[in-house]
Amino acid sequence: MTTQTITLDITGMSCANCSATIEDTLNDLDGVDDASANYATDEATVEYDATAVSLAELYDAIDDAGYGAVSETVRIGITDMSCANCADTNAEALEALPGVIEADVNYATDEAQVRYNPAAATIDTFYDAIENAGYEPVRDDGDDSGDTDARDAAREGEIRKQLRLTLFGAVLSAPLLVFLADKFLLGGAVVPDSVFGVELGWIEFLLATPVQLVLGRPFYSNSYDALVKNRRANMDVLIALGSTTAYTYSIAVLAGLIAGSLYFDTAALILVFITLGNYLEARSKGQAGDALRELLEMEADTATVITDDGEEEIPLDDVEVGDRMKVRPGEQIPTDGVVVDGQSAVDESMVTGESVPVEKTEGDEVVGSTINENGVLTVEATKVGSDTALQQIVQTVKEAQSRQPDIQNVADRISAYFVPIVIANAVLWGLLWFFLPETLANFVAWLPLWDPVAGGSTVVGGTVSVFEFAVIVFASAVLIACPCALGLATPAATMVGTTIGAQNGVLFKGGDILERAKDVDTVVFDKTGTLTEGEMELTDVVAFDGESEAIADGGQLAEREARGEDDVLRLAASAERGSEHPLARAIVEGAEERGIELGDPEDFENVPGQGIRATVEDREVLVGNRKLLSGNGIDTEPAAETMERLESEGKTAMLVAIAGDLAGVVADADTVKPSAKEAVSALQARAIDVMMITGDNERTARAVAKDVGIDPDNVRAGVLPEDKSDAVEAIQSEGRKAMMVGDGVNDAPALAVAYVGTAIGSGTDVAIEAADVTLMRDDPLDVVKAIRISAATLQKIKQNLVWALGYNTAMIPLASLGLLQPVLAAGAMAISSVSVLTNSLLFRRYSPETDYKLLGRLR
Repeated sequence: MTTQTITLDITGMSCANCSATIEDTLNDLDGVDDASANYATDEATVEYDATAVSLAELYDAIDDAGYGAVSETVRIGITDMSCANCADTNAEALEALPGVIEADVNYATDEAQVRYNPAAATIDTFYDAIENAGYEPVRDDGDDSGDTDARDAAREGEIRKQLRLTLFGAVLSAPLLVFLADKFLLGGAVVPDSVFGVELGWIEFLLATPVQLVLGRPFYSNSYDALVKNRRANMDVLIALGSTTAYTYSIAVLAGLIAGSLYFDTAALILVFITLGNYLEARSKGQAGDALRELLEMEADTATVITDDGEEEIPLDDVEVGDRMKVRPGEQIPTDGVVVDGQSAVDESMVTGESVPVEKTEGDEVVGSTINENGVLTVEATKVGSDTALQQIVQTVKEAQSRQPDIQNVADRISAYFVPIVIANAVLWGLLWFFLPETLANFVAWLPLWDPVAGGSTVVGGTVSVFEFAVIVFASAVLIACPCALGLATPAATMVGTTIGAQNGVLFKGGDILERAKDVDTVVFDKTGTLTEGEMELTDVVAFDGESEAIADGGQLAEREARGEDDVLRLAASAERGSEHPLARAIVEGAEERGIELGDPEDFENVPGQGIRATVEDREVLVGNRKLLSGNGIDTEPAAETMERLESEGKTAMLVAIAGDLAGVVADADTVKPSAKEAVSALQARAIDVMMITGDNERTARAVAKDVGIDPDNVRAGVLPEDKSDAVEAIQSEGRKAMMVGDGVNDAPALAVAYVGTAIGSGTDVAIEAADVTLMRDDPLDVVKAIRISAATLQKIKQNLVWALGYNTAMIPLASLGLLQPVLAAGAMAISSVSVLTNSLLFRRYSPETDYKLLGRLR
């Protein structure tokens, strides 16, 4: 039993009952010995058995109870990782630290992402844990940009190091390669047995030994750390075993201890080929992240700030929120802001993927690092530093790359057991060939493996002894089956896929989301602001007949006043001035455009899902739906025909009652987005059901659905914002995997419960917590783009896995049967990893907008 005590900073507590709820929630968990929460200090102290319940489970329980526990996330670069097993080792070392909630280590990006309790853990302890595990953390000074620079410098340093080692080994191994070619291809006819009186064997020893010591040193060191410190085998163990076997066997032969051939050339070339593979792999990893780095490099270096004394050019880091900047034609907009003066077209393609420049005028938001095409703009800075859209995009993509798809779990499980199995297989076949050579030779008599007359193998060039052949089999079987390619298959493709998404204005919260999006079989669109522009306009005002009629008014008879359209609109718009709802704003703006003078409402009340109630000019005014008026005893039947006509035209019609009297109808309309119909059609072409949820009435909703091509039976109308999540859950209860597409604010609960929640962003608000996917543009066609990127990425992952697993499946039997020289096995192994990375890098050419041929194969 490992008992730990930890203090958590709690958010969301508002009373003593909250602290009691948290205590009960934590104490109900198996493994928690005692939990106490203090409302006054906003803290909880938990004593728990770390072997029975994890810190992550404590955080999840607090979150499920409706509260939060403070945590922070840090990314740490790690060098010297050689395979997926190394990533697992680092993850385990980090998660074993007190205060660490979870750690994800990505071999493809050479990076760890650690979520931790800042009250119980520090970054320095993470560095120490990584070093103790035998790896090198990239230390930084806490600045994000410095952190990125440090990791880039570390990666460049690793590339240079591997290149130097490769060149060193290649120079010394070149003569050995000549000797090897002479032995195999020319039968020893060119290279003499001695040079200047020195036997060829000793020359090979002198050439191979520096290679073994210099190039082999990292593999020996890492093997020691893996076996002794971490008690698990990794790729370095396989390489160290293979090269050492060939080297020590050759020394034994050279010293006359045993009879046989020399394999100094094999020992040296194994290390050269593997080191060359490491160099190419390091370069490929760097290229996979180039697009993200290029995005950051597009930031402006300086900004022209308007001051009281005129204009001053200052470094971008010195710009503060509220500063006004002048942006001339052709210049980059330095940071996120709002246009306060000027008009121009802005190229936002590097953020949204949209190639057509966007017109900007006073009041419009602009994104930092985008290009001002023409006209001079004065921009007031609203976000700077790490808060800008560009930095948020990079942050989101990096976090996505650290969260791997579920398919990676399969590869990780295979890799975890792969190395021990490979070693056991090599030992087994080495022993079988040593003790039962003729039996095995007869079993595979169709292969030219064994010469019964000579009593040895002929496959490796000349007859060799039983022991020598067993050594060759062992070394080849160890070297051929490295899990590198398997460990790279998923993260390399995910890294490229998430970057492609960012370049096209589609941000996935994690690799798991990237994997999940392709499985969506139902897309549920919110109507307003998603399929429609979300900018309502007043279209109709209808005033009902105001003929004289005696009505009760305070116990006295009064004449109903005759009201025209302007009167109805004036009172309705005056009442709606108290509301911020888009429908209300459209009514107010419509009245102002007609030159109608409006008053201020009194006793304003918003009735959720129904409308508003207010007092205007001493009269009660109601503006809303049938339910609002009926609930206040007003007969809506006289307006039925008018309401049906307007709603069938796709308009949102609202009843107006004045002083208890049905006075008229006002109607707003929202324009359907130009790409909405194309998006629906493209989704349906993929056999995806398209549905719509809206708070609008049935007729209006069906009219919009008909316009964009959605089946009327797939419309859910009259759904209040708080009920949308229930509607999505009801859809998914039918066994559907639904993607909910909304604005990320009113639709947050629905986005959270959906199989994939997709928020359409504004171009700057890119960190919507409830959503799994954020679309930078307000374009429903980008939903199709997200699904295409998901499907294409998963296809690339499967290609990589097939290549990696197929390679091992084919090569292990060949090596076990003695059909491969160890040096060829090492070369093939290095090529396999590079091939997987190259295949992933080729994926960078993929375009979700133009690759319709690929789309057809992915349906």
